[in-house]
Amino acid sequence: MNPVAWTRILGALALLAVGLDHLEQAVVDHYSAIPTIGTLFMLNFAAAAAVAGGLFAPVQRLPGRVGEVAVPALCLAGIGVAAGSLAGLLVSESSGLFGFMENGYRAAIVVSIALESVTIVLLGAHLAVARRAGKARRGAAAATSPYNAYAPHAPR
Repeated sequence: MNPVAWTRILGALALLAVGLDHLEQAVVDHYSAIPTIGTLFMLNFAAAAAVAGGLFAPVQRLPGRVGEVAVPALCLAGIGVAAGSLAGLLVSESSGLFGFMENGYRAAIVVSIALESVTIVLLGAHLAVARRAGKARRGAAAATSPYNAYAPHAPR
């Protein structure tokens, strides 16, 4: 597999892990009982699972422009889910969020920070690597195109 595929798959796995971490916190650690916070944890799981599912699916095969923008849009959505989770955690650690304040960096919080950071890095790397590969592909296709001989700027 090439780096483009690896960064997409690993980014999707990391994003799914972010969602599962929030589901575990909501159910096992009873965050679901905390008003607003419990709902946000469940929504985080749902969003992470949906976006990760889209990243695992061959959405680039969708017809037309939708297929071209599906993967970058899903990557940006995944980065948004992870960055939003990280921002919410940092706010809840420092000043409180919706009346809830996290206390200390217990293991679950460290895991959450690590997963969210890895997700942001991997999906961001995927966007960069895929863009560079796309430019190289377009450049190679243009250079080998039989129609270049007919272009006004091509030497004859």
